[in-house]
Amino acid sequence: MNKREKLLKSVSQVQFALWELHLYLNTHPADMEAAALHSQYEQKLKKLCDEYEDKYGPLTPAAGEGAEWLKNPWPWDIEGE
Repeated sequence: MNKREKLLKSVSQVQFALWELHLYLNTHPADMEAAALHSQYEQKLKKLCDEYEDKYGPLTPAAGEGAEWLKNPWPWDIEGE
């Protein structure tokens, strides 16, 4: 497993933990320890996503500058081929 794959795996693991905490907090909203842990995982996920995007590019279409395929000419816009 290369560095990119390891970083992406870390992002996935933290996303999973964050989602599980979110679901837990839906049924246990008064659990302040879980709420604090949720906040810690949110910060960790942001850090990991920023690191990944700095090194390898956007993780989601919304994270990028826009869809590259929209900036290129469409097949019917190319003349003479």
